[in-house]
Amino acid sequence: MADGPSLAAAETLLSGAGKVAVLTGAGISTDSGIPDFRGPQGVWTKDPAAAAMFDYDTFMSDADVRRRVWLMRRDHPAWDAEPNGAHRALADLAASGRLLGLITQNIDGLHQAAGVPDDRVIEVHGTMHRVACMSCGLRTPTPEVLARLDEESDPRCLACGGIQKADTISFGQMLDPEVIEAATAAAEEAEVFIAIGTSLTVHPAAGLCDVALSAGATLIVVNAEPTPYDEAASAVLRDPIGEAVPALVRAVAV
Repeated sequence: MADGPSLAAAETLLSGAGKVAVLTGAGISTDSGIPDFRGPQGVWTKDPAAAAMFDYDTFMSDADVRRRVWLMRRDHPAWDAEPNGAHRALADLAASGRLLGLITQNIDGLHQAAGVPDDRVIEVHGTMHRVACMSCGLRTPTPEVLARLDEESDPRCLACGGIQKADTISFGQMLDPEVIEAATAAAEEAEVFIAIGTSLTVHPAAGLCDVALSAGATLIVVNAEPTPYDEAASAVLRDPIGEAVPALVRAVAV
């Protein structure tokens, strides 16, 4: 169960807020069967070399890497994943009218699948549900591209023949400035900013905590491991995310 005193403090902070912004990381999706990257059992913790698969220049210059990445995309556990209790709780928070924006570092689309409206979800690292052509910019639903893998190991854009990749942000790739602007605006306007399941070490997403704090917001951190922002937070919940988030939102999303 969620820790009593810490949860009670977080509930008190949240209950008085009419404007809430949320930042989520990989930790919120682990209960849905999607491994995180930097946790004790994370993909890159267990296999540091795997991080090279997410480098933009390597992807663009090495056809063998692209073939391996496409197979990895096809076998990604997110295709069979279902939203868990934490995702559904944040959908309840959205339904309450308190949620300004749900900023996520995740690419799995589980927030939308749980019922958070598209116009409230801000995907700072993009989405695995679309593929983008790096030449002409054409967006294609990912399943349509994955269906070609039996015939083409490195499927090219059907419009121009350019290299395609999942519409996600890789290392060395520029973030979408409009997305970052939307995330920053939500953080600036929030009365309470909740960071859930993120190590808060990857910027600029982690820096949204600074944006919110500088604008006068109260910070709540929900994460199993310590983060650099714990001391600045008014409440820190170490309980399992699948328990802590539903318990927190259940008390206020009415």
